Amino acid sequence: MGSQIDTLGLNNAAVPLLRDLVHHRTGLFFDDGRLDLFAERLAALVVERGFASFLDYYYLLKYDESGTDEWPRVMDALSVPETYFWREIDQVRAVVETLVPALVCVLRGAPLRIWSVPCASGEEPLTIAMMLDMAGWFERAPIEIHASDASPAQLARARAGRYRERAFRALPAGLRERYFRQDGDAWVPDAAIASQTPPKPGLLRVADGQGARIALEIWDMPLSAYGSFVALIPSPLGIGTLALSDGSTVQGFVCEAQALQGAQDISHLGGWRAYIASLAAIKA
Repeated sequence: MGSQIDTLGLNNAAVPLLRDLVHHRTGLFFDDGRLDLFAERLAALVVERGFASFLDYYYLLKYDESGTDEWPRVMDALSVPETYFWREIDQVRAVVETLVPALVCVLRGAPLRIWSVPCASGEEPLTIAMMLDMAGWFERAPIEIHASDASPAQLARARAGRYRERAFRALPAGLRERYFRQDGDAWVPDAAIASQTPPKPGLLRVADGQGARIALEIWDMPLSAYGSFVALIPSPLGIGTLALSDGSTVQGFVCEAQALQGAQDISHLGGWRAYIASLAAIKA
């Protein structure tokens, strides 16, 4: 085996047996050509336990009651946290542009749940959230992004949500400033995108002559579904009466006045879709 294993004085005869146990428990597999790497990553855990061989560690994980608490440490040691924003972006784009539209049609208003696994330190689920936001999907359908990882250490990093320059090496220019804010020596995701509740359009009535003409989308909704739909609308949005250019009125999204503090005024663009289109210049 590797020189580090020899230096530690560990008996490595049971490494294939331990490898198979890890595969059975976690799904992670190391072929014979990578057994040295497998052993190197677990060697420190074996030594910390005071064991002289990998066989002792095998028995701990398989038969000892305390082995249950050891498995998270195994996953931390074996995980490969190579991730960054906009990694494998073609696959993410396929999800957003092809799968999401198809699934939204099938679900007919039911939540679309996306599961990012393994999520490592969080760059992949945040990339998905940014792509969905730029395409305007959060405003058109109920979408949830869930993320998980077998490594507690990686999950802790994801929850902390602090990213440094290396994580942004593939992110298109402008997106870091749009979706993150600097906090000391790191960047943290904007609360809206991190919580999957990005800014949504809302109208505020102003005095005559002070507003702007806004393009609307008018949808038919069964009266029986109206109450449950309104109940899902989060503050500061609400439903109010909108006046159309032909003199008729419809029910539509309005926002509370207090929401204007710190909000971006996009009235000059003439509508939400125009605003989304204006972001295309920074889309990869």
